[in-house]
Amino acid sequence: MAEIGTDWRMVDGVATAWFDAPSMTEAAALAGRVVGLPADIAVDLRATGVRVRLDSDEHAEAVSAAARDLGLAANPAALQHLSVVVESANPPAVERFWQRVLDYAPGADGGLTDPLRRDPAIRIRQSTEPRPLRNRIHLDVVRPAAAVERASPGEASGPYGVRHADPDGNEVDLVPGAALGESTGTADWQAVFSAMACYRVTSPAQQRDLAAAAAALAVDAGFPLLVDLRPGLVIIDSGKDQWEDDAHGLELDFTDLAANLQTAARELGATADPGLPRFAQLVLDAADVAAVRAFWVAALGYTQDRRAGVSDIHDPRRLNPVLVFQKLDASETERRRQHNRLHVELAVPPDLAQARLATIVAAGGRLLDESEGRWRVADPEGNEMVIVSGA
Repeated sequence: MAEIGTDWRMVDGVATAWFDAPSMTEAAALAGRVVGLPADIAVDLRATGVRVRLDSDEHAEAVSAAARDLGLAANPAALQHLSVVVESANPPAVERFWQRVLDYAPGADGGLTDPLRRDPAIRIRQSTEPRPLRNRIHLDVVRPAAAVERASPGEASGPYGVRHADPDGNEVDLVPGAALGESTGTADWQAVFSAMACYRVTSPAQQRDLAAAAAALAVDAGFPLLVDLRPGLVIIDSGKDQWEDDAHGLELDFTDLAANLQTAARELGATADPGLPRFAQLVLDAADVAAVRAFWVAALGYTQDRRAGVSDIHDPRRLNPVLVFQKLDASETERRRQHNRLHVELAVPPDLAQARLATIVAAGGRLLDESEGRWRVADPEGNEMVIVSGA
């Protein structure tokens, strides 16, 4: 990794760095310098720092120099990236289904990727193993109602009437979002489990100024806002359920903050794109929810939802997808034994892979097999995760 500097690691084939920051204001200051670089760069601002991903390593040293100038230090231990692997007897048909549901783009490896580089990639692998029963893993995808109507791949089923299955039987709950309230003051916002607004910008300066304004408003409110910057775009996000009072636990009505953010964006000339918001999460069925949930908390370094009776776990920096756990009837023995058609792939820096593997095994994971830079492990109920290092 010396060729791209000690701050950087290759994670899922992308040069990536995380810089700790004492507040979102300092994170936004670094982002403001980064977005001016002539490159396709993804920048994710959080209350505790900023993640930068580069399309090439050409600008790595410039980003590191800007961070040093602002007194921000890199923390490679914060880096990881989750994706979803689908094993299929008919990859082309499965790919068409998921591309429609997610509005993803074809990826370089034959799978699908989020054009906004926020939600997990879908990688599709050929498999002829018969697996006739329902998976114990599925996806929830929430998009604006109009987008769901356009994307709907046919008649829905399930208890909420939102469940769809691909040609192999892999399921997704495709959920329509809604406006965040009825006020014109939050007209740019969608509730897609998260509260989210996506703004088109016309220059790096406009993008920098909107990021700085959003950070200042978030810090003033004491709210851990998520602000993601992409070429020509600023995405402002509450995080799943965090716009609801019982989820964030603050003396704050999030719609007031959303209205202030909308005002700031409009005053800067940014234009909302109401079709872009999207939220995706993974749902695992488990006979022993407590044990399986505890495993994934340790394996991923995640945090448990603060609310009683809610099974969610989330990345403390909210850079990777939420996992939700649902009760599986212990009598469904055949379904519990069946090898899932979906599994999670966890990319970590090469120099941290062995430590992560040790953590996973100590948490109750079983090492199933390994090869160069890859380790396949199972949780206490057989749900699999593949750890990959480097590319």
